Amino acid sequence: MVTVTPNASGFGAEITGLDIGAPLAADELAQVKAAWAAHGVVWFPDQPLDHDQLEAFTLQFGGFGLDPYVKPLADRPHILEVRREPDETNSVFGGAWHSDWSFQAAPPAGTILHSKVIPPVGGDTEFADGCRAYEALSPVMQGFLDGLQTIHSATRPYGTNGVYANEKPGRSMQIINCVEADSQQQHPLVRVHPVSGRKALFVNPIYTLGVAGMTEAESENLLSFLYRHMLQDQFVYRHKWRPDMLILWDNRCCLHNATGGYDGHRRVMHRTTVAGEKPIPVV
Repeated sequence: MVTVTPNASGFGAEITGLDIGAPLAADELAQVKAAWAAHGVVWFPDQPLDHDQLEAFTLQFGGFGLDPYVKPLADRPHILEVRREPDETNSVFGGAWHSDWSFQAAPPAGTILHSKVIPPVGGDTEFADGCRAYEALSPVMQGFLDGLQTIHSATRPYGTNGVYANEKPGRSMQIINCVEADSQQQHPLVRVHPVSGRKALFVNPIYTLGVAGMTEAESENLLSFLYRHMLQDQFVYRHKWRPDMLILWDNRCCLHNATGGYDGHRRVMHRTTVAGEKPIPVV
């Protein structure tokens, strides 16, 4: 029997009673999709999976998303290995608040991460709830934000002069820095979730360059306010990993941040993305 156990806030839920290494029955998949839409982040403990099973699980939620700028496993173009070795000194991959690939015209709906090697300390993943953050704003602020567009780009991390292009050698993951990462894409600052219908703030400090039509100072001040608001403790869930755990989060309404704190230890995760749709604006 499928059991969904949400966090007290309603943001994030554990799902048990399933073997996700096998195809889910129609009613089971419907329950998982409903929980995902309702809680934003769902996780499944004690689920050892091989590559075939991870890919098959992903495809039950949609096609594979496009994962640029990071080289995948040699024989699995849709699986990224998020690896950090004990002696690595470069920054933790994904170690800043973001929504995966928000610079794409149709950013991924979801990201799946499956734990392989978990360090004895650190390595938590934080998530922020863009829906509750939006709903906590005043009606006046909501009305102001609803009509705004933002500019997204991969240039800060992956551009020709991005963070990864300027780091020292020694990263176990192969990052691809290129001129294509400097391109820009506009999205609504507030997007409507296609399943739940809830509105969510859709900005992040890594890929959102600014607010369209505003001066640089106006844009910086507004985005700084929104980030401080979104990242308050009341909207954040900090997830602690165990081996053979799979987590699925909704990029349409969540930010996430990979924390460090495990220098001297190996951490290995396998990651896929679920293709998404062009963000739906408020009308």
